[in-house]
Amino acid sequence: MKQIILTHTQIEQKINRLAFQLIENTFELDTIYIGGITGNGIVLAEKLKKIIEHNSDQKIVLFEVILDKEQPLSQPIQLTIDPQELNDKTVVLVDDVLNSGKTMQYGLMKILEQPVYKIYTVVLIDRKHRRYPIKANFFGLRLTTILMDHVEVSLAEGNYSAQLF
Repeated sequence: MKQIILTHTQIEQKINRLAFQLIENTFELDTIYIGGITGNGIVLAEKLKKIIEHNSDQKIVLFEVILDKEQPLSQPIQLTIDPQELNDKTVVLVDDVLNSGKTMQYGLMKILEQPVYKIYTVVLIDRKHRRYPIKANFFGLRLTTILMDHVEVSLAEGNYSAQLF
């Protein structure tokens, strides 16, 4: 049985709060690199970029972290920017749901091939079922669930929702 855990309005509020938390924690930087993981991660990253640019003078460089979420090593993990651009930069890695930490871990491994200055992790929903040593620096909702539960986030324009089933 599906249960709505976040409505459209609640998700908008959470995204706004996350964007302002990033502004507050990076206010001294001229440029922030935001990497969204394939799927909802890049959609969420785009939304954060728009809010940050509207509310600060920071330049946002948006890129996608392309990986297979089920089998991350089945194909090379790629970035849609030249990885060398990340040298000595602050990078924000974004995804919709943090569960086991696998997807975020493999995305971080690719980013850490460069000598970055600092990394923040941002997720809309943190489920806390870690198998990998990953934490969310910023999250919209921390949710305690059983392992059998599934969280599905939809960021379709004009109709955001997060459901538990």
